Amino acid sequence: MSAARGIVVDEKAYRKLLFKIKPTVIRTNEENERCLSQLESLHSQPKLTPEEKEIAELLMVLVQAYEEKSYPLKGASPVEVVRHLMDSNGLKQSDLIDVFGSASIVSEVLKKKRKLSKTHIEKLSRRFHVSPEVFFTVTAEG
Repeated sequence: MSAARGIVVDEKAYRKLLFKIKPTVIRTNEENERCLSQLESLHSQPKLTPEEKEIAELLMVLVQAYEEKSYPLKGASPVEVVRHLMDSNGLKQSDLIDVFGSASIVSEVLKKKRKLSKTHIEKLSRRFHVSPEVFFTVTAEG
């Protein structure tokens, strides 16, 4: 038995799972689909063993690495983030007057005629329970 990261794993059972699942670096969509299918199969079980949890975590790391490389996300502009949050919460422009102070400022921000201020970002992050960081443009490269 091994206690890596505080999780007790039966080495023999873990090796058996590794042999059965055969996780490898994902290079194709087909390999990605295979890993996702295995993950789904593991997560459909009512309770995972510590060994299955470790394999599931490994599969997630492999899938995430492949998808980040294969499907890079472009950074969203601050206004795109605000619009997404509004849509997700079923809000209209008038629902954000308390954040921006007036209907005209809400309109100017959403039309990209005015940038978000520090105060706007603070109020938006509190209102939507998100990190202020989501309102800064980040490119896929970093």
